[in-house]
Amino acid sequence: MSAVHIVGRLYPMLKRLVTITAVLLCLGAVPGRAAEGGPAPYDADLQRLAEILGALQYLRAVCGSNEGQKWRNEMQALIDAEAPSGDRRRKIVTSYNRGYRGFEQTYRTCTPAADIAIRRYLDEGAKIAREITARYAN
Repeated sequence: MSAVHIVGRLYPMLKRLVTITAVLLCLGAVPGRAAEGGPAPYDADLQRLAEILGALQYLRAVCGSNEGQKWRNEMQALIDAEAPSGDRRRKIVTSYNRGYRGFEQTYRTCTPAADIAIRRYLDEGAKIAREITARYAN
């Protein structure tokens, strides 16, 4: 399967994840959101989403997506909206780095397994974002 074919198949999922991530950023305006620096009920999900964004930043680059810093920028927007400082920020950043470094140690080139991981992470990230917005965005 060619890289162009794979990117063509993944584009709708990428678009969906970016859209859902943008919706997540609206959580900053949700009443009942955690006080600055305090935990939010969805922090574990945000940390998992951050880990997924880190993995996608590395894997998409290895697989020749030519997206530049797209996933890192999504991560930065998430941090800016949810945890500009403090312990929450540290945990989210640590999760992102864990996702990135985990695949950096495993993959040096794009493989079929890397393509599968990308698809699974896109699906999981979209699911997490939908669940958070459904539960916490009024």
